[in-house]
Amino acid sequence: MTDMTDATRVTAAATRPALSGRVKAALTLFVLFALMPPLASALNDPFYVLIGTRILAYAIAALALDLILGFGAMVSFGHAAYLGLGTYAVAILSGFGINDLLVQILAATAMSAVFAAVTGAISLRTRGVYFIMITLAFGQMAFFFFISLSAYGGDDGVALASRSTLLGMEVLKTDFGLYYTTLVMLIGLFFLCHRITKSRFGRVLTGIRENPTRMEAIGFAPFRYQLTAFVISGCITAMAGVVLANQAQFVSPAFMSWHKSGELIVMVVLGGPGTLAGPIAGAVAALLLEEWLGALSEHWKLFFGLFLVLMVLFSPNGITGLLKKLGFGEKQK
Repeated sequence: MTDMTDATRVTAAATRPALSGRVKAALTLFVLFALMPPLASALNDPFYVLIGTRILAYAIAALALDLILGFGAMVSFGHAAYLGLGTYAVAILSGFGINDLLVQILAATAMSAVFAAVTGAISLRTRGVYFIMITLAFGQMAFFFFISLSAYGGDDGVALASRSTLLGMEVLKTDFGLYYTTLVMLIGLFFLCHRITKSRFGRVLTGIRENPTRMEAIGFAPFRYQLTAFVISGCITAMAGVVLANQAQFVSPAFMSWHKSGELIVMVVLGGPGTLAGPIAGAVAALLLEEWLGALSEHWKLFFGLFLVLMVLFSPNGITGLLKKLGFGEKQK
């Protein structure tokens, strides 16, 4: 009887799915993120916590973009619009005395869901460069709309009086509190996106990326799946905007310019699209390079561009692909 029990346990352990490479990579990044504030305290340099919060926020946005770019082959060049909607949700609600973070997130995701549904419903009827240009056009429409809002500073933006509260508590008042709150958000959203990509919905979305005609022939409607993914991605990006507004305590249309959309695409491509963990690493690499190169030269964008060209030439799959070449991570099948 004991032997049978042991055999059953061995069989169950053998059939239990192991952690995938992307989850292991993400967990490693999360541990390193968690260690950053204590390290900053040891170095007596709070700047690292501030830049760390910014990295975490952009990691959320890059993760959201990867959901449609890496898994759905939808290159959205107006995705920064949702980042901006998240920031302005904080500014607008704060003006009415509503400072709770959860309420601001709900408002930001609701606004982004509507905007993404309209944008996606129109742009997804096209393909390729036409899709890119329509998403860019909608992004610029949002950009110029908020420039016209003189009540919120127009092109100059508006400063926030204070950071948001969390269920009435001033958890975000300190940089450490905001940092760890953002980290918890990133971890939760990563596992949500991981669950989505591993679900039936995610498999269909990936199948549409590979061959939409075949998926339609076997009974799936590509438009519905792509639009749903587009809306989810926009809502998650808006959550990153809520964090950025609190981190900077400043809101302006610059958060939703096409330059920001390009930066998000760079983060996804740099990290490795279709991996979820890769874009998080891409956000870390892109923002740290920006800080380091910017401190060395005012022409840092030239060197950053050279770095991107070398990455594309020698590792088309970004940091993720480079790590696989070096023997880390999952092997290509």
